[in-house]
Amino acid sequence: MSQAFPNTRGPVCELDRLVRAVDEISSLPHVALRVMEVGNDPNSSAADLKQVTESDAALSARVLRCVNSSAYATRVKITNLQQAIAYLGMKQVRNLAMTASVSELFKEDQAIGCYRRLALWRHLVSVGVCSRLIAMRCGVGSFEDAFLAGLLHDVGIVLEDQYAHDSFCTVIESLDKGKTLAETERDCLGFDHTEFGEKVARLWKFPEVIRAAICHHHGSVGYRGESIDVVRCVEIANLLCTLKGITSVGHPVLRVSKPALMGLSLTKQDIQVLAEDLDEELATNASLFQMQMS
Repeated sequence: MSQAFPNTRGPVCELDRLVRAVDEISSLPHVALRVMEVGNDPNSSAADLKQVTESDAALSARVLRCVNSSAYATRVKITNLQQAIAYLGMKQVRNLAMTASVSELFKEDQAIGCYRRLALWRHLVSVGVCSRLIAMRCGVGSFEDAFLAGLLHDVGIVLEDQYAHDSFCTVIESLDKGKTLAETERDCLGFDHTEFGEKVARLWKFPEVIRAAICHHHGSVGYRGESIDVVRCVEIANLLCTLKGITSVGHPVLRVSKPALMGLSLTKQDIQVLAEDLDEELATNASLFQMQMS
C-alpha cells in the first residue's frame, strides 16, 4: 500500500484518490464498522450488538478478556457477551470492540525517525481515556462517546501511514520544532490528517460526534455543531497527553486552545489536577494498551 504522491496532480485529487483507495481496501475489519453502526443506532438492541460481535470469535474473546481485567473490577468472571453488555452497557462494549479492532492495525511496529506505530497506538488509547476523564469531570453526558472520539481522533495518521507511506515518511522527516504536524502535512501533501480522517470517517458512516472530533481536534473553535463539548474534551486530552510525552508521531508541537479551555470552564489548576490523575487512569486501563498484543 506504500505510494508516493506524484507531482503532476493537485492535493485535492490526491486526497480523493486516497479516500477511494481506502474504500477499495478498507483498513478496519467489516465487523468493526458493523459494531460502530449497531452501537450507535438507537433502535439497536443488546442482542444486535452481541450478534455482531460474536460473528468474530477472536474479537469476542479479546473483549471478554478485557472485561475481566482489573480495569472493570467485576466481582464474578464474565463468560459471555450477553453478561458483558448487561454489566457494562452497550456503549462500553462497543468501545471495547472498536478498540480491539483498531488495535489490529498496530500488530507490526515500525519506526520512521521520531515516529513509532506502537507509540501512536499508545497515544490513541491515552487520548481516549483522557477524553473520557475530562468529560466526566466537566459533566459532559456522553463520556463514552468522548472515549471513542479520542480513540479515533488521529485515524488520519494511521491512514497516511498505510496508504501514502512514502509521502508520510517525507512528512515525518520534514518535522521541525517550529511547526505542528498538521502544518507540515499541508506543506508536503496539501492536506492534513484531520481532513483525510474525516473524509474516510464519513465514508465509513461514523456518527457526527466521531467525525467532528477527527476533523476539529486541533481547533474546536472552528466547529459549531451539537458535539462541541466532546470535541473540546478530545482537543484538551490531545494536548494533555502530548505535554506528558505521549505523542502521536514523536513531535511535541501543539497550539494551546484557550477557547476550548474556556468552553469547558477549565482553569490552569484543573489542568494540573487532570494531568496528575491521568497517570492513575492510564494505569487502571492498562489492558487496553495490550490489546494489539493479544
